[in-house]
Amino acid sequence: MNGVYAAWKGQPVVLQIATEGMRVPLRGVVVGESDEAVKFNLGDGLDIDIFKSMILAVEEDSWAALMATTN
Repeated sequence: MNGVYAAWKGQPVVLQIATEGMRVPLRGVVVGESDEAVKFNLGDGLDIDIFKSMILAVEEDSWAALMATTN
């Protein structure tokens, strides 16, 4: 994986997604990337493809990091 999202692969992130005039945050893990989409794991083995044109921002999921240190 050598795309724009390669640096985020395997890390808990929050994707800010634009759809139907709304901005929606999605928590999960980037697991892959193609020319047009990012494969994103939402947990429990549920992977979805998100078109790159819908992604507004990627940020570290600080909540996931906090939960990992308290367990």
